[in-house]
Amino acid sequence: MPMETRERLHALVDSLPDGEAHVALRFLEFLESEGAVRLWSMADAPVDDEPLSYEEERALAEAEEDLSHGLVVSHAEARRRLLGEA
Repeated sequence: MPMETRERLHALVDSLPDGEAHVALRFLEFLESEGAVRLWSMADAPVDDEPLSYEEERALAEAEEDLSHGLVVSHAEARRRLLGEA
């Protein structure tokens, strides 16, 4: 890695607010881990082109029906409801 890249990285880390440094740390730890290797290798995986099973088709139809009836909420909405966030 070119030195100017490391210097820039250090400068960015030094400029982070104290409350946000943990986010950068977790991301860098993830990049260092085997999990990141698996994630990147999945990006190059072939498309799953096998036909859906009957059970998978039923589950998709049920999910689409729930969605059309407004029975599905976003993650943010579920969190707001569960945690009482404004």
